[in-house]
Amino acid sequence: MDSLKQKIKEKGEQVRALKAQKADQNLVDSEIAALQELKKQLASVTGEDNSNKSKSKFTLKVPKGTRDYNEKEMAIREKVFSTIISVFKRHGAVTIDTPVFELKEILAGKYGEDSKLIYDLEDQGGEKCSLRYDLTVPFARFLAMNASQYQNIKRYQIAKVYRRDQPAMTKGRMREFYQCDFDIAGSYDPMVPDSEVIKIMCECLTELDIGNFTIKLNHRKILDGIFEVCGVPEANIRPISSAVDKLDKSPWEDVRNEMINDKGLDPIIADRIGEYVKLKGSKELLERLFQDQELCANANAKAGLNDMVLLFKYLEIFEVMDKISFDLSLARGLDYYTGIIYEAITELSGPPTLEDGTKIVRKFKKDTDEFDETTVGVGSIAAGGRYDNLVGMFASSKKGNIPCVGISIGVERVFSILLQKYYKLEQVKANEVEVYVMAVADGLLEDRMKICAELWNAGIKAEFMYKAKPKLQPQFSVCDRYQIPFAVIIGKDELNIGQVRIKDMRSKEQGEGGGSSVKRSDMITELKRRLEKI
Repeated sequence: MDSLKQKIKEKGEQVRALKAQKADQNLVDSEIAALQELKKQLASVTGEDNSNKSKSKFTLKVPKGTRDYNEKEMAIREKVFSTIISVFKRHGAVTIDTPVFELKEILAGKYGEDSKLIYDLEDQGGEKCSLRYDLTVPFARFLAMNASQYQNIKRYQIAKVYRRDQPAMTKGRMREFYQCDFDIAGSYDPMVPDSEVIKIMCECLTELDIGNFTIKLNHRKILDGIFEVCGVPEANIRPISSAVDKLDKSPWEDVRNEMINDKGLDPIIADRIGEYVKLKGSKELLERLFQDQELCANANAKAGLNDMVLLFKYLEIFEVMDKISFDLSLARGLDYYTGIIYEAITELSGPPTLEDGTKIVRKFKKDTDEFDETTVGVGSIAAGGRYDNLVGMFASSKKGNIPCVGISIGVERVFSILLQKYYKLEQVKANEVEVYVMAVADGLLEDRMKICAELWNAGIKAEFMYKAKPKLQPQFSVCDRYQIPFAVIIGKDELNIGQVRIKDMRSKEQGEGGGSSVKRSDMITELKRRLEKI
């Protein structure tokens, strides 16, 4: 038994090491399967693997990387969704919906190294399918299938996506999560739709009130031009780009080592890349790059720099340049980007730092394959870019290609920041009830029901207690618990003379005599007048 426990310990350490090295997911899965088999052997030896026991008991939990949301959390999330949708609609967007799973071949080869995070489904009925990784590739597939109808469209979509990633739940890094996407598809003058998409991202994050944020901005053509000028072989450009994309989480030395040791890049080339990707700024950086004759002689880089001139001009018109950081380390790991790329970050995005400013290295919890969340940042809260060739990958001819640019807002990460910065859940009003109908003495159930029906028919949100003769204090307690602003209080004497009492429940006075009497016929008018003032 001891030798079996030792094997389990060694295999567990091996699995954690492979994950830390970001080894091929198939290899990791294979070692995890071997670890589980060893644990089963141990369970059979110790007698824990009892068939009757396994049939009668199960683990009551949600799958790893997922979570439930209670009513107060959902009230916040609904506010987040409605805020984002209102911005999208302000800019003329319409919405579509696509299946939660796609044919596996549709998603394959679109995400670079991140393709290993796609959830594949078992073959059902002769079709190999996968859960969608994002909303962008399904949108491109939709456009390719309906190209004659949608040569131009502003579209938004809010839906769940799935990634077999290592979660950090308190930081909004999950395996099942919502994305809020806005995309502009069609051929337009350069940088006009790109600038509006960035403006939309700024509007959403400002209206969500997440605090200070920065939009990191770069251009894939500039980045590719830098790699070409530095001497990166064409076949290595995307892998090297993926390595550079990790600079927001890892120090330059770690990224340099990956390029040299894992990607096989010449150290001299890596050092030349480092001189560029450490640069960030604004218009002054753009001017500096234009003075780099070797870079400007590169066709890709020159095209990207010219795009940036236009983009900065339009972003100044939209009054968002104060949010922009031109950052040459931004690469965005997804393969389908072709032009402008961007992501929004806050002070909580990066990994925590020590007092001297050193970034804390991401770690696993002891004896598990889960991250220690105190060493993990929230990451980017919104991101996107231009992807001009993605639709063409699905189209039957070049005419079927439709250029696109878009953003995706990560609701879970926004939600995580809002909870940390602003919200105390006990103070959140989960329901929208405006009036509680209560009675003194005899209960008057049928009269309470009639008044509620009147209120509902008038468009007022109302409730009453489902009890024939409730005591008064429990009815008051409901108003306190659910933060219901007004109560309609009835009694036999009031009803006999055609009156009710309306009490402002935000007042601390809760005696039976509280509230002001109004005519029953004026009740709706008086309540609407009071509700308008809230």
